[in-house]
Amino acid sequence: MQRKVLSVLALGQVMSGLGTGATLALGALLVTEVSGNSSLSGLAATMNTLGAALLAVPLTRLARRRGRRLSLTSGALVAILGAAVILVAASAGVFLLLLTGMGLLGAGTALNLQSRFAATDIAPARTRARDLSLIVWSTTVGSVVGPNLFGPSESLGRALGLPEFTGGFVIAMCAQALGALIYFVGLRPDPLQTALSRGGSVANRPSPAGGLALLRTVPAARRAVLVVGISHAVMVSVMSMTPVHLTTHGATLTVVGLTISLHVAGMYALSPVFGWLADRTGRATTVLVGQVLLAAALLLTWWGAESQPLVLTALILLGLGWSASTVSSSTMVTESVAAHDRPAVQGTSDLVMNLCGAAGGALAGPMLGLVGFSGFGAGALVLVATTTVLALRSRRPGSAPATTV
Repeated sequence: MQRKVLSVLALGQVMSGLGTGATLALGALLVTEVSGNSSLSGLAATMNTLGAALLAVPLTRLARRRGRRLSLTSGALVAILGAAVILVAASAGVFLLLLTGMGLLGAGTALNLQSRFAATDIAPARTRARDLSLIVWSTTVGSVVGPNLFGPSESLGRALGLPEFTGGFVIAMCAQALGALIYFVGLRPDPLQTALSRGGSVANRPSPAGGLALLRTVPAARRAVLVVGISHAVMVSVMSMTPVHLTTHGATLTVVGLTISLHVAGMYALSPVFGWLADRTGRATTVLVGQVLLAAALLLTWWGAESQPLVLTALILLGLGWSASTVSSSTMVTESVAAHDRPAVQGTSDLVMNLCGAAGGALAGPMLGLVGFSGFGAGALVLVATTTVLALRSRRPGSAPATTV
């Protein structure tokens, strides 16, 4: 059954990753185009991650009540609605409606995050990080191909009579529709319902406060959630400003697409390696590996902001650091509490993760204008230092998670 679950989740992630990748950098450019103000470009990532944050807990509640199948399918349908709203807003030039669509499109991010936890529902402890990482890895295909469709998507948009930078959202709608069909048909029997039936019943009316209460009382869960959130904030803030920085310095859309594509490859392609490393050497140790990679990326943006090859290298390292940190700390989240409490903590983790990403995206634009791309990268090293301290505390004796079964 676990092999079937992983196969269905992986195929769904390919489609969802294609939808996300096709719009990853276009959002910032479209916001700049509609608003006429490049300092607002970070709002694209902000609204996407804020939308994912707001939808994380409702989708988790739906999963606990009706299973992953309906939850993931619903997330894909909301993402389709978001892409449609963006097309309407761009055509009408309505900025607030555009931001609303960006928020709804964040459902695609929310379901991506929930899919990685779905891979752990019935996974044995000895391969839990590996199984989670395989779903993260499966996003590689769509997410790497997606940014390279910027050129063809613009041709598609022009053929349909759509405004500039909107063709990718048409591709996103089609990809998410296929993903919804895959989840709805393939996730039978439902992995979460199977896991809960094995581990006993849970409350019929789960509350997001349950997850927050667990964070207050379980230090291991709190540390793991903070590592997930802070690492995501670093990645989102730097990644979201890179297209604006590159285009401002004369880079073509092809160069921007290649840079984002390789960044996304770094995020997903080696995730099974980090999953294997987390299973073999420990979750906290792999988090530390991720923080070293993030620090290297930030130092490169500080030193080589004016060099397109160095920025590209920094974005690859940024993706690798995010991958190592996210795979290992997400496994820590799952293992920090007993089985019947895991959905609540997982939903809260996704909420915190996306709120941190939204904050990073919101601050990225003003910070870019204030201190430049190099100064922004140097400042983010403070966040990496904070996460490193949390990971070191998790390695201390007596800091083990509440359960690993």
